[in-house]
Amino acid sequence: MPDALMYDEDTFVVLETHQPEQFMTVAELLEKLKSVLSESQDNLPQDLQRFTTLEEQAQHLVNTSCDLNLNPGQYLQWYAVRLEK
Repeated sequence: MPDALMYDEDTFVVLETHQPEQFMTVAELLEKLKSVLSESQDNLPQDLQRFTTLEEQAQHLVNTSCDLNLNPGQYLQWYAVRLEK
């Protein structure tokens, strides 16, 4: 049986157009996604349109995706990483 810690996602590396990579906590990633989504409500992917709040939309993205492409040539990607102590 796999260790539950293998599925504990508490740190993400975030890649964004013309920005250096950033490490973010889950809370920071959710805030970043909510910020991006708030600026793009009229251009949302179809799977996000069923959610009524930014919180629900952002949480759905964290749970089911690793990227968000809203404008041509721009991207936002996030990947769970495990940092050694």
